[in-house]
Amino acid sequence: MSQMCGIGPFVTIPLMVAAFGGPQAVIGWIAGALLALADGLVWAELGASLPGAGGTYVYLREAFQYRTGRLMPFLFVWTAMLFIPLIMSTGVQGLVQYLAYLWPGMTTVQGDVVGVAVLALVLVLLWRTVEGIGAITVGMWVVMILSVGAVILASATDFHPSLAFTWPARAIELTHGRFWVGFAAGLTIGIYDYLGYNTASYLGAEIRNPGRVMPRAIIHSIIAIMAVYLLMQVGVLGVINWQDMLDPGNVAAKSVASAVLERTWGRGAADTVTVLILVTAFASVFAGLLGGSRVPYDAARDGMFFRSFARLHPRHGFPVLGLIAMVTVTAAGFLFARHLGDTSEHPPLSILIALLTSVMVIVQALAQIAAVTVLRKRQPDLARPYKMVLYPLPSIVAAVGWLVIYGYADEANEGVHPIEWSLVWVALGGLAFLIWSRVEGAWPFGPKEVREEYREARYADTATPPAG
Repeated sequence: MSQMCGIGPFVTIPLMVAAFGGPQAVIGWIAGALLALADGLVWAELGASLPGAGGTYVYLREAFQYRTGRLMPFLFVWTAMLFIPLIMSTGVQGLVQYLAYLWPGMTTVQGDVVGVAVLALVLVLLWRTVEGIGAITVGMWVVMILSVGAVILASATDFHPSLAFTWPARAIELTHGRFWVGFAAGLTIGIYDYLGYNTASYLGAEIRNPGRVMPRAIIHSIIAIMAVYLLMQVGVLGVINWQDMLDPGNVAAKSVASAVLERTWGRGAADTVTVLILVTAFASVFAGLLGGSRVPYDAARDGMFFRSFARLHPRHGFPVLGLIAMVTVTAAGFLFARHLGDTSEHPPLSILIALLTSVMVIVQALAQIAAVTVLRKRQPDLARPYKMVLYPLPSIVAAVGWLVIYGYADEANEGVHPIEWSLVWVALGGLAFLIWSRVEGAWPFGPKEVREEYREARYADTATPPAG
């Protein structure tokens, strides 16, 4: 839940209202939760049966090694090198947006400098042996809860039902194409806000009884966060006129939580909560880059990515190249979205969300959905302490949801071209894989290496494991 909430709801409520064109934006939070639940069941089955460190990397390695060798886990790490920093870029952008509430005269260039300076500070703080990260996570959770609680409570003290529940005429037109474009944009924002429900899967090797814990962690966190988001969305709409969130010059469009606190409890309370939100944003970027820098390191150490990413700092023991690469791409994504936003009608945060979700769809979301079916066929006797309820219905629902996000990405973000960018990045990943596999002598330039690690572990005590 700490990973799911973070800075997200404080910066995306105006985007959700803009996507739907009114207070019917609550539909987006519900639709996002349903997609997260369906996709979460995919994660639950894979995480329970393949409880290793690495999450998607492990699942794709096990499922697709039979036909394509190391290609799919390599492509996942390659795409993670882009979508993880883009997620962190949204945190930096959110921080700059809320800082503008305390610094009204901040220019675009000054905002750029602040964002880059924040990332430089993160790099300095991570350039050492990091201890006490658990305390940092708990601290971030406490600050986030205080911020969210303050916004919800403040909204309740000055709530106007007529603002929150009066929908525009023809708010829902299922036969009109524009509604579905807005729905796809809202679904994209919604699933972005729920991202993090899969965090437990990346810690599978350290979870006791993952078959029971993994599904509960995923499902309970999604339901709880959905309740938080709905309370915030409805509460904010009951205080702030939704048209104000569509006005780029209005504080509610960029710092809606601060606007709520100022209107209900005064400027002093608004400043205090804004500072808490800034701390939440910084802590989420710090923790995200700490974990993200380990993704290419784990794969390289396992022989599935460029070996240079497996090198550790000689003194402090952290993956040097992974950290530098993640921070660099985060800075590039932050600056790219801000300056592209200057030449398009889309705010930088919306651009970043569109790009990162589009990159995720191909190699993570859809590939994992396919992995469930492939593993059931290839390794039918694999220990599955949890099996997806109503299989394959959740897989189908998740696939449809992700395809809606991907299919409407260009239309909902005119001038940004997220589909084209995602295809280019995956194509570059394919080229990088060919170069890497040629150097390593791996498939397709060498034999495939099939390791049914989890299946073999189940039969380690028997004389001969069943034939594959």
